[in-house]
Amino acid sequence: MRPQRRLPPWFKVRFPGGPNYLRVKGLLDQADLHTVCQEARCPNIGQCFEEGTATFLILGDVCTRDCRFCAVAPGRPAPPDPQEPERVARTVAQLGLRYAVVTSVTRDDLPDGGAGHYAQTIAKVRERSPDCRLEVLIPDFKGNEAALATVVAASPEVLNHNVETVPRLYPKVRPQAVYTRSLALLRRAKELSPGLVTKSGLMVGLGERMTEMAQVMVDLRRAGCDLLTIGQYLAPSASHLPVARFYEPEEFADLAKVGRELGFRHVESGPLVRSSYHAARQAAYPEA
Repeated sequence: MRPQRRLPPWFKVRFPGGPNYLRVKGLLDQADLHTVCQEARCPNIGQCFEEGTATFLILGDVCTRDCRFCAVAPGRPAPPDPQEPERVARTVAQLGLRYAVVTSVTRDDLPDGGAGHYAQTIAKVRERSPDCRLEVLIPDFKGNEAALATVVAASPEVLNHNVETVPRLYPKVRPQAVYTRSLALLRRAKELSPGLVTKSGLMVGLGERMTEMAQVMVDLRRAGCDLLTIGQYLAPSASHLPVARFYEPEEFADLAKVGRELGFRHVESGPLVRSSYHAARQAAYPEA
């Protein structure tokens, strides 16, 4: 088995276990809900749970794709749980969230890719917590424009779809995805709802070049993308893609500067940054 690389010193994070962490985890367990914080082994889980936030993972915890960077289990998922949207809404209300993030596994087995389930979840959260802002981090729906339109029509405040890496690395990193399809999704979302805030995310440390990163940022801006996250890739296990290199904090600052110069409304760039890390702050909305 390939040995994992030692993490640089700037990757020290809070150990999960504070009183609010236990409360959030307890509510999620009680509601039988999944979070990307747990399934993707996010290094920020201790901080986010302690601050009373979580990123809800709907449509199960098994993905129909097998990306080489992701810790979520691939396989054949169960049918969508029709009660899940209500349980998410109830937990959002119990946590008193003013900003919530909802994402999902990729469900290529469903005709609409799970878009209807997203729309139901948004509607249920609106019923119980009308003042809560919603961000959805969606899959590409295999380019299904009707599915995208279903989610956009549900009126989330922010629509996020991650391109993840540079196009040259797609065959190795996310072989079942298509770079141009992801860009088209972000562009089409803006066409469907010009006032919708759109967002995307990138990982570094997979072997990309700085010139390639800059070009992806140009492509995202041309697609109308407003917000961008950039974080360090960390291999979830020795069987996942290895880390090619660790970026220095100064390099993340340089990437953020490039993004700001290109016109992104906000760029969150740092070693531990993930798509939903401080999501409310990125979107300039008040947090819980």
